[in-house]
Amino acid sequence: MSGLTTPSGSRAVRRSAHLFGGLVLYGASAALMVRAGLGLEPWGVLHQGVAERTGLSIGVVSIAVGAVVLLLWIPIRQRPGLGTVSNVFVVGLAMDGTLALVPDVRGLAAQIAVLAAGVGLNGAATGLYISARLGPGPRDGLMTGLHRLTGRSVRLVRTAIEVAVVLTGFLLGGTLGAGTVLYALAIGPLAQFFLRVFALPAPGPAPGAILPR
Repeated sequence: MSGLTTPSGSRAVRRSAHLFGGLVLYGASAALMVRAGLGLEPWGVLHQGVAERTGLSIGVVSIAVGAVVLLLWIPIRQRPGLGTVSNVFVVGLAMDGTLALVPDVRGLAAQIAVLAAGVGLNGAATGLYISARLGPGPRDGLMTGLHRLTGRSVRLVRTAIEVAVVLTGFLLGGTLGAGTVLYALAIGPLAQFFLRVFALPAPGPAPGAILPR
């Protein structure tokens, strides 16, 4: 896993701002979903379940799980970028920081509002950090690596991973609920929208591209 991809040239500052701003917002959005108490996104269910069993904070668990997943990149020969390694640490720290600042939410109306804010902010965060093009998160890289290794479709690989993650997290005590369903339905369209909003000019002959192919 040598040779991290890092930004260079005049676009480096802007790309780094997109990366780290997106990762901080991603951690904050995950924390809002925790406070809403109506169900978490798939990996959040696992993180919360492990946190319940170990007594560690959910942010620390997120960092630990991310590090373990990153180690799984070695046998499938995935190459990390600056965004990959940053993802492991920044999201967990931002999540714990937000949880320390935001109190528990009481009342269904407030819970729904906080959940909607968390899901919407997660979509914006996803668009920001992916637009930086500095490497996928460890979990996304696992998905694409297994897709390449097995020849199975990305949709099938992602579904298999997330079903396993959700079931494991739920059995450990993670929160599975309406928020999980809302996230699954909304995150794709939200991420696509915010990828367009935050798109940076691509280097080379295709300046209009959102992501490298």
